[in-house]
Amino acid sequence: MIKQLNLVHDYHDIFTLSQFAFQYKLSEEDLAKKRQEAERHTIWGVMVEEKLAAKLHLIPLTVTIHGKPFEMGGISSVATWPEFRRNGMVKYLLAHALQHMKENDQLISYLHPFSVPFYRKYGWEITFNEKLYKIPFDKLKQNWNVDGYVRRIKPDIDLLNNVYLNYAKNYTGPILRDEKWWKQRVLKDDVHIAMAFHETGQPEGYIVFEVKDKLFTVIEIAYQSLKGLKLLMQFIGNHDSMAENAELVVPENDNIPLLLREPRFETKVDPYFMARVVDVRKFLEQYPFVSSTSNDTISIYVEDEFLPDNTGTYCLHQGGKVVTYETKKEVGVICTIQQFTVMFLGYKRPLDLYHLGLIQGDVQAINKLEQLIPRQQTYFPDFF
Repeated sequence: MIKQLNLVHDYHDIFTLSQFAFQYKLSEEDLAKKRQEAERHTIWGVMVEEKLAAKLHLIPLTVTIHGKPFEMGGISSVATWPEFRRNGMVKYLLAHALQHMKENDQLISYLHPFSVPFYRKYGWEITFNEKLYKIPFDKLKQNWNVDGYVRRIKPDIDLLNNVYLNYAKNYTGPILRDEKWWKQRVLKDDVHIAMAFHETGQPEGYIVFEVKDKLFTVIEIAYQSLKGLKLLMQFIGNHDSMAENAELVVPENDNIPLLLREPRFETKVDPYFMARVVDVRKFLEQYPFVSSTSNDTISIYVEDEFLPDNTGTYCLHQGGKVVTYETKKEVGVICTIQQFTVMFLGYKRPLDLYHLGLIQGDVQAINKLEQLIPRQQTYFPDFF
C-alpha cells in the first residue's frame, strides 16, 4: 500500500531510512534543516505491516527549456530497506509519482541516478553532463586585461538571481529558483560569494566558492559578459598563496581553456542528471519549436513502455505547430521516450541519434525535425 507521508508524524521514519540508505548521519541541527527542505516535497511510502518499507520524494520545480518555463517533478531520496528490496516497490512508487505529475501538468521529470540502467527501464535518460576543470594556479597567472572590479559580498538573493537568470537563459534545463531554494540549496553552507562589477558598477557575474586544504572550489559560477568571466578568473588566480589548484564545474560547451596561455589541465566530463518527458502530447503543445513557414507535416512515433498512454504517433504541422495524435505507428521518426527526451531537450541532435541507430525512420523527416528543434546546450547546475 502506498501512503502519503507526513513530516509531522512520519519524519523520524523518513530520515532514518534516508540516513541508512545513503550512509550519512544527521545532527539534530542538520535534521531540522532537512525537515525544512522537505516541506516543499510530496513524500510517498510503501507500507508493510504498517511500517515504512520504501519511499520516494517528489519536488515540484520550474525549469527553463529553450527559454520557456516548464513545470518539472524532481525525483529524490528514493530508498528501500534491504529486507524489502527486489520486490518492485520502487517501480510502484515511480509509476505513482509519474501519474501524479501527469495530473498536475508537471510535463518533465529529473532525477540523479544511483544506476543509469535501472532508471532507463522506466523512461529516464541522461540529458545533462557535468564538466569539471582542475586548473593548477600557475596556469591562471596571466594578465587578463580587463577593467572593472570584484568584491566579496554577503548573500543578496535578488542580485544573485538576476545574474543567474541572465546566465541560465543561455542553456536548457536550469531551475528557475525561488528564494527558499537559494537559501536551502545554493547558499546553505559556510560559503563565500564574490561579485564582479563593470567599472560603472553594473553586476557582471558571481562565484560561490570555498577555499580549503589548498583547493579553491568554485561551487557555482555565472556571468553575463566576457568581462564578468575574465574578472572572476582573475579573482580566482589572486588566491595563489592559499591554494594550489582551482576546481570548477561548467557547462559542457564551456571554452575557458581558450582564454588561457596553457590550456592543458585535467578536464572530466561525466554523465550527471537524467530526465524524461511525462506527457508527450502536452509537452509538444507547449514546446518552443524554431519558427518555420513550411506547411510540411512530420510524424513522430514514440514508444513508452512504462507510461503506455504516451505511446503513439504525433503529427507536427510545421506552419502552425499543431499537434495531432494517433495510436497507430507511422513511418516518419521512430523513437523511444528516452530518445524523444534527449532530442527535444537538445542533449543530442536527431541526426546524431539516427547515425548511432538509436532512432529510426525516414531521413527526410529526421532532417526536418533537426531544423525544428532549437540548438542550445543542456546544463543543470543544481542537485537534489
